[in-house]
Amino acid sequence: MIRLALIGCGRIATKKHTEAIIKNSELFELVAVVDPVKEKAENIANIIEEAGLKRPEVYTDYNEVLKREDIDMVSIATESGYHYQISIDAMCNGKHVLVEKPMALSTKEMDHMIELSKEKDLKLGVCFQNRFNPPIQELRKKLENGDFGKLLHGQISIRWNRNKSYYEQAPWRGTWELDGGTLMNQCTHGIDLLQWTFGEIEEISGRIENFNHPYIEAEDFGSAIIKFKNGAVGIVEGTANVYPKNLEETLSVFGENGTVVIGGLAVNKIETWRFDGEESHPFQNLPDPDTVYGAGHVPLYKDFYEAIINNRKPYISGEDGKKAVEIVLAIYKSSKEGKPVKFPFEFSTLEMKEYFK
Repeated sequence: MIRLALIGCGRIATKKHTEAIIKNSELFELVAVVDPVKEKAENIANIIEEAGLKRPEVYTDYNEVLKREDIDMVSIATESGYHYQISIDAMCNGKHVLVEKPMALSTKEMDHMIELSKEKDLKLGVCFQNRFNPPIQELRKKLENGDFGKLLHGQISIRWNRNKSYYEQAPWRGTWELDGGTLMNQCTHGIDLLQWTFGEIEEISGRIENFNHPYIEAEDFGSAIIKFKNGAVGIVEGTANVYPKNLEETLSVFGENGTVVIGGLAVNKIETWRFDGEESHPFQNLPDPDTVYGAGHVPLYKDFYEAIINNRKPYISGEDGKKAVEIVLAIYKSSKEGKPVKFPFEFSTLEMKEYFK
């Protein structure tokens, strides 16, 4: 049994981390919940207790929790801009770390997290739970079997709506210091899947705009063309401006011998599946999940448990988690400088301050 502390008790923690911990209750004991707003932590403690599990202790300062020697790991679901420091503090106190995306907001911070996890021999995992979606796993099998032949191009489209009340209920959202815009907050899951499909990157040309959200610092629209090292091209399109509500998150993959389109609310439904002798797939009629977060946190937690117990890398390691954020940072840098960005590079969201002023 892994003894766990949950740091950050907002929307994603309440909706998904809590569910994953309850459904994996034979693997984890949630012993502490932390949030500077005590009521939020109490709320999650109540949910755990109502599920028939032992009530976790409630804290408002995560440093108090990190001192506890009976805690094996922490899950971090705070505002994005705090992920880095809490992760570093946790690893310095000997805790394994499972952190929500984005793992940090600069290339240097991500590299530091990865290096420290190796130095301390601790597991560092990142919540890109959509990799566990059944249609994505089916796509993965086809890629690994070589059924696409040569990969040609792919596209991720995130066409969602985020209105004024979404930003008002959490003022950190849309700030360069603690978040970034649509690409960093809403689109990193889809960008992760595009990168996971096509591999390492050579260069990126990007453009961001703030069309319709004058009350936030960062972008509400972003687009990019990615040149992959294997010669394939990737296209990114992300927006929070779709009227009147969320439309879709769709990944399209085109190879010389195969075409796959996975859509639905959150890349959860196969829309097109064409290979030699295959014109359809049983996952074409899957229902949409209850939220855009999907159902992947449950297998994500199970995998992280197994990574600790069997001393192997998590399915989505720190190195994996870095790649999608790196793409977003490259799009920001390219938009700011007006030219393509070659990999590797260094950049931080803080370098975008005043961009739309």
